[in-house]
Amino acid sequence: MSFSKILSPWYVLPIITLLIFLAPILIILSSIFSDYSDNWEHIYNYVLIDYVINSIVLVSGVSVLVMAIGSVTAWVVTNYNFFGKKFFEWGLILPLAIPPYILAYTFTGLFDSYGTANEIARDLFNLQQSAVLFPNIRNIYGAIIVFAFTLYPYVYLICRTAFLNQSKSMFEVGRTLGLSQTLVFFRLALPLVRPALIAGTMIVAMETLSDFGAVDHFAVSTFTTGIFRTWYGMYDLTTAMQLASMLLIFITFCLIIERTSRRNASYDSVSSNFKPSPVQKLDSLKSFACFLVCFLPIFIGFLLPILEILNWALSFNSGFFDKQFLSISSNTILLSVTSAILCTFIAMIINFSIRYKNSPLLKFINPFLNIGYAVPGLILAVGIVQLFVFVDSKLLNSLEGYFLTGSIFGLIFAYVIKSYALANSTYEAGYQKINKAIDDSARVLKSRGFNLLYRVHFPILKTSFFTSILLVTSEVVKELPATLILRPFNFETLAVSTYIYASEERMIEAAAPATAIILIGLIPIYFISKMIRASRLENNK
Repeated sequence: MSFSKILSPWYVLPIITLLIFLAPILIILSSIFSDYSDNWEHIYNYVLIDYVINSIVLVSGVSVLVMAIGSVTAWVVTNYNFFGKKFFEWGLILPLAIPPYILAYTFTGLFDSYGTANEIARDLFNLQQSAVLFPNIRNIYGAIIVFAFTLYPYVYLICRTAFLNQSKSMFEVGRTLGLSQTLVFFRLALPLVRPALIAGTMIVAMETLSDFGAVDHFAVSTFTTGIFRTWYGMYDLTTAMQLASMLLIFITFCLIIERTSRRNASYDSVSSNFKPSPVQKLDSLKSFACFLVCFLPIFIGFLLPILEILNWALSFNSGFFDKQFLSISSNTILLSVTSAILCTFIAMIINFSIRYKNSPLLKFINPFLNIGYAVPGLILAVGIVQLFVFVDSKLLNSLEGYFLTGSIFGLIFAYVIKSYALANSTYEAGYQKINKAIDDSARVLKSRGFNLLYRVHFPILKTSFFTSILLVTSEVVKELPATLILRPFNFETLAVSTYIYASEERMIEAAAPATAIILIGLIPIYFISKMIRASRLENNK
């Protein structure tokens, strides 16, 4: 490869993007070699063990529940014909529209001593005002339930795809061995989808470890709450970075273990002559049981919080959409759309570079650009703050009035790194549909570089372009921990506003921003439901 080719912008831009994306993460990891303060000694001696134990218990509990809920619902929807099946195929992903912290807030409003559920129960059974029927939800067990019923769709989606690809011969083998439908699921079907099950669970585990709003509201001491309190309570950025580096190393270790565990294993279907698994009709009792299995996760993870938010909204006498709400909404929309457009353009250029140059180097670095998705927003924010402090002191010190720390740019930077994986996956899927013969024809017509991207590829990838913007926008709107740390003074978004109201126990006022977040969160649900309908039609064929 010649030096001039290496300096081509189609080589340089992806490499520079990777270095920029990695910079805050490498800064976090470098804190391990910094001196340890008295605050670190205090944390190490008194609270670190709580962070570790609570994080492990939380992730373990959530993982077990999501594996159970996700795999069972995916199996039922894929293999049985019962009332509501077509709705549940896509309805089971509705909880994805509700961030865990909003479910935590609504569950508090429902199940606290004087919450809606206890009030209804006291009125219904004519009990004393001091009577409490529902247990306290503000603990680690409540947090496990919240995360499980908002995040299980990740496991459901991946497992459902895996079950659809299982052959009819597996059921024939089961019948030959005299296995019941339950035993076929546990002994044959479930072991074959282990990679999908583990992959979905790892996504859930990373989402759980990265959360701040839900665990903070339930007063569960984890690494994320520890990082936040160390920074904002002790004003010790270095110690916060050291805690963040420990969490980052733990996440990386888990990912390595997961990939290593299934590297040499085989999970092929029992027959190379693939035939779709038969969809079985059920009697009334079994059909009702399948209905309940699929309905309960939706009821707990979507319908209950929606009902509680509507209750708050109806109680909000001073007006639902006031000037403050409109101002916060405009801030959120401006940030999310700007971040989404920038993220989408970066993904488009990088995917075009990989396609245009067909370079092994670019193909190698592409997966590393998705690293931001696996990094908790709180950790990313800490690294960005330290990076910006360095840039401000070394490079922008002479420019009065210009600084990066505490600016809108920091938020956009974090959102782009965190959400790039969504935009990238959208473009990767889009480019798979473009025949390389089109590129060859364009080169014959002397259409190269940017001209090829603008005149040939972009018109074909318009759907991927706008889909990416919508998906990233909905993801950015829900982001809380990074926004809390990086936002400028007195700058609020819908997520921050919901958090502030909830932390002050002003649940009724939280209804408006929470509703807006959920409505925007339904955007990716729409696209995923379309994909599910398409897969159903393909499977039927």
